[in-house]
Amino acid sequence: MYRPEIRVLDCTIRDGGLMNDWRFDKAMVKGVFAGLAEAGIDYVELGYRADKGQFSKDDFGPWRFCDEDDLREVAFECDTKVAVMADVGRTDYNDILPSDQSIIRLYRVATYVKDIAKAIDLGNHCKEKGYEVSINIMAISHALEPDLDKALDHLAETPFDMVYLVDSFGYLEPRQIEYMAHKYLAKLPGKHIGIHCHNNQQLAFANTVEAAEKGITFLDGSIYGIGRAAGNCPLELIIGFLKNPRFDVRPVLDLIQTFLIPLKQDLKWGYEIPYAVTGILNKHPRAAMAFMNGAHGETFRAFYDELSNVDDV
Repeated sequence: MYRPEIRVLDCTIRDGGLMNDWRFDKAMVKGVFAGLAEAGIDYVELGYRADKGQFSKDDFGPWRFCDEDDLREVAFECDTKVAVMADVGRTDYNDILPSDQSIIRLYRVATYVKDIAKAIDLGNHCKEKGYEVSINIMAISHALEPDLDKALDHLAETPFDMVYLVDSFGYLEPRQIEYMAHKYLAKLPGKHIGIHCHNNQQLAFANTVEAAEKGITFLDGSIYGIGRAAGNCPLELIIGFLKNPRFDVRPVLDLIQTFLIPLKQDLKWGYEIPYAVTGILNKHPRAAMAFMNGAHGETFRAFYDELSNVDDV
């Protein structure tokens, strides 16, 4: 599907860091950025800009904080833009430099529907500093539709560049993505709409394709699908689907072979029954991650019953 207006954002380091507390070594991150730039990826999200007053640098790797010096060690100025994520309530406004003093080009503000006013405040702060700004509304499968509608109406009045629909729990199906895509596009004229899908039910790629076919223009993916728990939409599949000569999948294949296959032996993201259960039940994957580490019973059935509160009959 060739549509030249589509942009691709890679979240390998940011979302993958949820599996190892962002302890990727700088040589790997530098290689990932260089390879993705060679592949023609539009944005590379290198981590979070977290408040050091709330999170200790002793407990996390550098990509939890994305200090400017660390970013400049691994990234360089080119057509591929550096992005970072800023969580509502977990970001120190003073850490956001004027854009002409930073290598960052895009701030992605992560929020829940209930905190949309705080997200708009943080987004305005980033915009005033000269950055592109995205608002990523997480866990929309848990949002009440009137609340989501109100949030989108508020966002329509902002100067932000893009708004993302995020299937945080890997619960949504293509027909639901179609419905949400039409809603976002109708309520947010003039803004780019993005999609970020988790892969608990192995629908992340299908949902991303559905979103693109319905008019969404910003597509998230990660190399080899790395991400929290079941992971994300594989970047290499997105590139193959788009049929755009601006993208070259070969450097991504090199990155998979060099970094991601060895890494998967330790981090073990991807399809697992506990992650599928949380996707089926529209639950946060933290319980499944605990199950994988030996908590929450001994069988898949017991885990399902615990999460669904269904008695064994």
